[in-house]
Amino acid sequence: MDNILEIKNVTKEFPGVLALDNVSFNIRRGEVHVLIGENGAGKSTLMKILSGVYQANSGKVLLNGDEIDFSNPKEAQLAGISIIYQEFSLIPYLNAVENIFLGREYKKNGVLDKKRMTEEAKDLLDTFEVEIDLEKSVNQLSVAEQQFIEIAKAVSINDNVLILDEPTATLTNQETEILFNLIRNLKEKGVTMIFISHHLEEAFEIGDRLTCLRDGKWVGTENISDLSEKKIIKMMVGRDIGDTFPDREGKYQKEIMIEVNDLKRNEKEEFINFKVRKGEILGVAGLVGSGRTEMARALIGADKVLSKEIYINGKKVEINSPSDALDNGIGLIPENRKSQGLILGLSVKDNISINSLDKILKSNLFINKKEEKKRSQKLVEDLNIKTPSLKQTVKNLSGGNQQKVVLAKWLGTDSNVLIFDEPTRGIDVGAKLEIYKLMNELVDMGISIIMISSELPEVLAISDRIMIMHKNKINAVLDNNEDVDQETIMYYATGGEQYDRAT
Repeated sequence: MDNILEIKNVTKEFPGVLALDNVSFNIRRGEVHVLIGENGAGKSTLMKILSGVYQANSGKVLLNGDEIDFSNPKEAQLAGISIIYQEFSLIPYLNAVENIFLGREYKKNGVLDKKRMTEEAKDLLDTFEVEIDLEKSVNQLSVAEQQFIEIAKAVSINDNVLILDEPTATLTNQETEILFNLIRNLKEKGVTMIFISHHLEEAFEIGDRLTCLRDGKWVGTENISDLSEKKIIKMMVGRDIGDTFPDREGKYQKEIMIEVNDLKRNEKEEFINFKVRKGEILGVAGLVGSGRTEMARALIGADKVLSKEIYINGKKVEINSPSDALDNGIGLIPENRKSQGLILGLSVKDNISINSLDKILKSNLFINKKEEKKRSQKLVEDLNIKTPSLKQTVKNLSGGNQQKVVLAKWLGTDSNVLIFDEPTRGIDVGAKLEIYKLMNELVDMGISIIMISSELPEVLAISDRIMIMHKNKINAVLDNNEDVDQETIMYYATGGEQYDRAT
């Protein structure tokens, strides 16, 4: 079989962490090779070695039979290996053409040849069968369109190997299908792709072969056609994990924990009104752009509003800033953990403690280091956060463990209401189950949870009631029972007014 990449006995160590341990496998030319593993399994480290971000401590990588050892990503790109990260590297105020040719612009008589670059960019995107306004700055484009520009940029440099790191994490179902069509198109043109994903159904839809890493070691490489979802999960976690979702008994109380009245951000929007009972999980569903995250940000005072009234345990409270929300026992686990939930340059301990400094101060002047370490260590153990120590810088943790640090930060505040915005985005099936179990434990303690999620199976499995938003308004609130399914939710999410299952 023709291998384009051969990974042989690759080992990578960081201080206190063996990220890759003697990993070996091959990538065939022209295939879509799915790479899976729990958070912290070593997937991202290996891809950064392939793309020149890191260098291995030992072992070697062969590209087209020749050994490679890139010292930076530019060398990798010129050799034909490009990586598309979840966090894009585009310049937001430049347009698509300027981003695609950034650093290698065409010139004619010493002047930028904009016509040639525009024509080539248009021809390239036409082969992708996607339409993008080439004149718009990329910050005016959708996430999917930005991703297509990243791919176009990579393919325009060279098209040997394209690494896609969680490419569907922020896409709608429709955008995901467009991306998959693009992947199929690139495959027909001979492009080899490594596809990293935590969504196992995507492996079956788009992949040819699959490799699993666990705890930095190679577990196995199999044809997708020979695998089942259950077998993949066992490869990832090393055991049968049972059900994807834990049992949910729905023992919420009648008492109202939080009541939101007349929430309105601008004159164009309708009033938003809802209640959450003590010990209840209220799932919030809706398409991207329906206003779910905006509603949550307005609730905690992160965004300005025209009006809102909030009651906690029947008492009216004023929440004009996230600090006010924290003082009143409301916490937000944000959609974007890296830019909004964490301070990446600080340690695990510092991130966990930052919202609860009032609990670890001595005489309101100095931090009680012993108490801070004790509280942080307990939360690390309770949430099974994989870190060499409390001193580890958060940016060096895997995505799933970063998410757990965000959760630990809020659990340390003794909040009564927690808003989870896409709580399991970009994390593996094992870590998802841990977070679901944690949510169940929290509501059993009487904490109320508002869970915003784009994953309908998650909404249906975890929620007691489901609030469905469409165009910045609440379109339906449903008790979660056997009569509610994904079809029902999508009906209301797309603007349906009265659902009749018989039609």
